[in-house]
Amino acid sequence: MQQVDGDAGRLKSEADEPGWEVDPDDDWGVAVVATVGRQLKLRREAMGMRAAEFGVAVGYGEDLVYKVEGGKRIPQSEYLDKADEVLGAGGLISAMKEDVARVRYPKKVRDLAKLEAQAVEIGVYVGLSVHGLLQTPEHARALFEARQPPYSGEEVERLVAARVERKSVFERSPMPVLSFVQEEAALRRRIGGTMVRRRQLEHLLEVAQLRNVTFQVMPTETDAHPGVDGKIEVLKFTDGTAVGRSDGAYGGRPTSDPKQLRILEMRYGIIRAQALTPGESLAFIEQVLGET
Repeated sequence: MQQVDGDAGRLKSEADEPGWEVDPDDDWGVAVVATVGRQLKLRREAMGMRAAEFGVAVGYGEDLVYKVEGGKRIPQSEYLDKADEVLGAGGLISAMKEDVARVRYPKKVRDLAKLEAQAVEIGVYVGLSVHGLLQTPEHARALFEARQPPYSGEEVERLVAARVERKSVFERSPMPVLSFVQEEAALRRRIGGTMVRRRQLEHLLEVAQLRNVTFQVMPTETDAHPGVDGKIEVLKFTDGTAVGRSDGAYGGRPTSDPKQLRILEMRYGIIRAQALTPGESLAFIEQVLGET
């Protein structure tokens, strides 16, 4: 969905901007979009406006108006703002933007952020890229902008905002215990240009010195270790339960099975033992920073 194309003088259709469909497996997202769509339809009909007339007023095609009202498409924030103005809702429709924006995030991202917000201990090994909790907004933006097929500018900003929001885990009280093992290659990858890379390395130095954080670097020249198949994550909670996931085990799906969790914890323990110590890792980051 987009505005009227000023040059072409037409209302753009669904085909002009794909990717705003509702995930049918996302029950919460389906419910949110259906509720928003129903409210929009009720207010439009109360104003005595036909769908086509309303579409012209907000700058969107009639087909998309019907799909938004039917809960089949996620409305963009500007759609809600214009609808609020056209329907004289006094900000009530615009206020729906926050929930609608969360629907746009992949369900697994929302689920992960919820788990991270509840965990009292998080242990992560990651190889190909800097872990999301450790990324600066600029670094995250450069990664999202490199994706293919490309995200729209608004999608990039939404994803960056979601990633930044996850970092509230560092501000919780009581503080969770966080440990990270990061492959050297990810620290040396030139993402986003010199200044973005420098700021990312400086940020890692800052985070690594927090009292509740242990940060280690896995040198590229290290022998094979249990993390070569991909990321490993283990999150523990106050009630004694835990959730783990590994790209190289159990199909990459989250698991809370005690036996599988013990295996993941064992692998993560071996990885930490093979990595540089926290002190050596700080020195290593400073060395790489000096090379940029």
